[in-house]
Amino acid sequence: MTAGKSTISQASSYEEMGEYWDHHDAGEVWDQTKPAEFDVDIRRERTYYSIGRALSEKLVQIARGQGISAETLLNLWIQEKILEAAQTK
Repeated sequence: MTAGKSTISQASSYEEMGEYWDHHDAGEVWDQTKPAEFDVDIRRERTYYSIGRALSEKLVQIARGQGISAETLLNLWIQEKILEAAQTK
């Protein structure tokens, strides 16, 4: 947090700011707000593919055995296969 206090909650720490917003909502202070402009740089894209239930259950089981998420394991396996395919071309 920048030096000083936040303008609306008058909090001097993130904890105090959180406590303030736990008991207030923006509608109470809307007239004190200003429009904000910012850019969002999304570097990650998600694409969803259908997978059979039995295959998914086996994937989850193997991933748990390795201590990682099924999503991580699936991404690792696909990356390996794509590298293999690229090398055989």
